[in-house]
This record gives sequence, structure tokens and C-alpha cells, in this order.
Amino acid sequence: MVLEEILTHLTMWFFYALIPCLLLDGVAILPAPQNLSVHSTNMKHLLMWSPVFVPGELIHYFVEYQGEYESLYMSHIWIPSSWCSPTKSPECDITDDITATVPYSLRVRATQSSETSAWSTLKHPFNRNSTILNPPVMEVTKDGFHLVIKLEDLGPQFEFLVAYWRREPGAKEHVKVVRSRGIPVHLETMQPGAAYCVKVRTFVKAIGRHSPFSQAECVKVQENNQFTPEVNQLQEGRGGSLCHCHAVFRGALQDLDLGGFARPQLKLRSWWAWHWNHEGKGCGSVFPHGQMTRKASRACWVHV
Repeated sequence: MVLEEILTHLTMWFFYALIPCLLLDGVAILPAPQNLSVHSTNMKHLLMWSPVFVPGELIHYFVEYQGEYESLYMSHIWIPSSWCSPTKSPECDITDDITATVPYSLRVRATQSSETSAWSTLKHPFNRNSTILNPPVMEVTKDGFHLVIKLEDLGPQFEFLVAYWRREPGAKEHVKVVRSRGIPVHLETMQPGAAYCVKVRTFVKAIGRHSPFSQAECVKVQENNQFTPEVNQLQEGRGGSLCHCHAVFRGALQDLDLGGFARPQLKLRSWWAWHWNHEGKGCGSVFPHGQMTRKASRACWVHV
């Protein structure tokens, strides 16, 4: 009697456990994907799930989402994901689908030939304000007397709060908001022999949150920076005053045509851009007739 009850319970448990795999209206269905979760870092959102295995068969997955608008104003309609309907991978980059800071429901199903699984839905709706914000990767360098920082490109939603200071007791910390991504940015004209430090954090306006600050990185300017012979002549007064041309150093500019001083930008080597200082009139006072020689163009640049 006891043995019969045990067998009955086991049979019922086995039956209910296999319901997703049983025939439904005469058509076999696949097991539904399990263990849905969202991993979100620096506003990049990745939906992941456990893969469905069928020996010898290729499985495709379809991902759909439902935001607040679809839920409240479109009768709970589900929208196919931009990049993952279908996908062969058991993960989906849903960054482009999550366009508002509201809860999103997400679901996934598997397909193989004519067989289709039931939908599996994320247990708790995802809101992008829960993303993990990490400090950005930065590169701090010096170019002559100039403190330069280059920040990783995290996308258009990010701006950077860059703090920098001269490393000495009681030094004031300066903060600059940087929106340029992936290109060098000039922070400060440094004093010879001094060390300067930089740290940075991100701000995402869409979710109103900051990342932590990065670890500070410091660089030091040597006392004996060498200038080009052309610059030495300018410093000795042979070419007039240096106007607003601050840091003049070897190889600063390369083969620039500065005639007329009406151009809005100077290009430093092949990777840098500076705007004219209109108050300094493009350092036009260096030469009497508003012309800058080829040698001088390699020796001088305009401070922002």
C-alpha cells in the first residue's frame, strides 16, 4: 500500500514536470528558456538566459519587451527586440530597446523548425536606472607644458567631470565638464618642475546618477624642457612678443598654413585640434604684417 502511494506520487510529479515538453494540440513544443537575468553596466544592457538544448537541432530565440507606454496605452502589446528576433545566442543586447527610465518587462521563447516553446518572462521588470556605473578609462599625458587627458567613448548619454590639481599642500582642485569622447582634451598649462594629478567620474543625465571617481593619475613636467631654435629667437625678442602663445615646444605643430589668421582651428600633429583665441588675434602681433613663417608655425600654437 505504501509502495503504491509512493509510485503514484512519483508518477504525478514526473507528469507535471514534463508538461512543457508534452504534446499540445498534437504539436510538440520546446522547453522554455530559463533563468532570465539582465546584466547592465555603463548603460549597456544585456539580457541573458540558459540555452535550450535539443540534440542535433539548431535553436533560435525571440526576445520581446514591454515598456510603460506599451503597457498603459497600447493594450499591453509586446514589441520584438531590435537585434534579437531571432538570435542564435542565449543573450541579447537590449540597449537600443530600453529608451526610457521606466520598468520594462522582457520575455524570451525558443523555436526549432515548426516547434515553439512557451514564453519565459523576466521575474522582475528591468529599469535602466539600476545600471552599474564604473569610472571611465582615462589616459593622462603631458605634451610639453600641457596637461592632456583622453577618455574612453561610453556613448552620447555620458559626460565626464574631470578634477585636476597641482600636487602640493593646499592646492585648489579644478573641475572641468568634458563631453568630448575618445579625443584628447587640454586641461591645464603646467608649471616647470610641478606635478599635476587628474581623476574623473561620469554623469548620466537620463538617470541622474554619477559613477565613482577613478583613481588619480599624476604627471610631472621636467625643469629642462627644450625649445626649438626658432622659439629661442622669439623669446630673445627677435620676432616680437609671444602674445597668447603659451607653451612652445619641439614638434608642437607640423607644416601648418596659418596665413591670414582667419582659420577657426589649428591641428596639432594628426590628432589634436585647438580653437583660435580671438582676444589674442591668433598671435598676429608676433609678425608685423599678419604673416607667420613656416618655421614659426612649427614653433607656436594658440592657447584656448
